[in-house]
Amino acid sequence: MQKVAYAALLFLAIGLTLSLSSPSPTPPTADKITWYSWADAIELAEKSPKKVFIDLYTDWCGWCKRMDANTFTDPKVVAFMNEHFIAVKFNAEQKETLEYKGYTMKYDASAGRRGAHELAISLLDGRMRYPSFVYLDENQNRITISPGYKEPAALLREMKYIAGGHYKDTKFQDFSGE
Repeated sequence: MQKVAYAALLFLAIGLTLSLSSPSPTPPTADKITWYSWADAIELAEKSPKKVFIDLYTDWCGWCKRMDANTFTDPKVVAFMNEHFIAVKFNAEQKETLEYKGYTMKYDASAGRRGAHELAISLLDGRMRYPSFVYLDENQNRITISPGYKEPAALLREMKYIAGGHYKDTKFQDFSGE
């Protein structure tokens, strides 16, 4: 019995040590995008203003998984995203309640077929398509919503348009030559 108690204390101590020593979020690396939680991103944006890129996804979305595998691993996309944006991965169907600008936002089971988080509904103006990307300016005001899967070159072009502030005076079609 005494051995079991010692073993339990040892596992508890190891678990506590690991949880306290785990950095959150992970520091930027050259080979992958540094994704922040919503709360961490907003805190970071308030300390050092930067545009915010929000990837709204669901666990069941095949195109979301393809973005993760193909586009978000492209070295040019990774480097540009980490340099110019605070990147947020936000599960549009998450159940966690969030506080933002004095509002409590939570999961709404009656939204759509599967339910959705109120923050996702607000960011996407209720048009729940996945994947969708939302860009916020340095004051956390929405710049634009960008729905659908993007190849690396298309996402990079879009990010350059937003990061450079071209959205203020140039239509995207004129900027990108499309």
